[in-house]
Amino acid sequence: MRNLLKFSYFFILLIALSCKDSKTATKATQSETVVGDDNEVKKETGAKTILFFGNSLTAGYGLEIEESFPSLIQERLDSLNLNYEVINAGLSGETTAGGKNRLEWVLNQKVDVFVLELGANDGLRGVPLSETKANLQMIIDMVWDKNKDTKIVLAGMMIPPNMGQDYTTEFRTIFPELAQQNEIQLIPFLLDGVAGIPELNLEDGIHPTAKGQKIVANNVWKALEPLL
Repeated sequence: MRNLLKFSYFFILLIALSCKDSKTATKATQSETVVGDDNEVKKETGAKTILFFGNSLTAGYGLEIEESFPSLIQERLDSLNLNYEVINAGLSGETTAGGKNRLEWVLNQKVDVFVLELGANDGLRGVPLSETKANLQMIIDMVWDKNKDTKIVLAGMMIPPNMGQDYTTEFRTIFPELAQQNEIQLIPFLLDGVAGIPELNLEDGIHPTAKGQKIVANNVWKALEPLL
């Protein structure tokens, strides 16, 4: 029963990630400029840039921007006197194909650490696994084509078994395989310790509360810290 509830949560989660309206998407897009300072300020301070590139989970759907896990990462960096500026480039409903198409604009600025959180919406839509993996690899390649010294962190995700056990299992393996092949840092499961726990999610039972975002931030920090 517990596994069934967990899979049901993932199914609802992925539907929500895929179906957010344009208003939410606009708010998420705006967050790209809310969290990080502009390029001139970065030049003056010598701050390095950490860019979070994902969907509504990264955007901090339903919360104030300062409650999103990228903003919490910024707070931790500041508390440790680490000279980094965080940019939240989360966009609700984003797929790997959509991310690939908007990446060039996002990379107009210098990025020192790139955190990639995409793929869940592909799984919901039954996108061929080879296509999802190819798109993620292309995003990784595009980041390195822009700056070969950029460090990359890949966030893993799970999907429900409605697409079949083989699809579900292979989807889950995409992320560790890409991390190993490219020798990049992996967050095994972004929502570890949050998924399926009502008190850590908003009323929709899908997106993390402010408290849940703190746990997500800890999951991200474990992979991010060794790169700083």
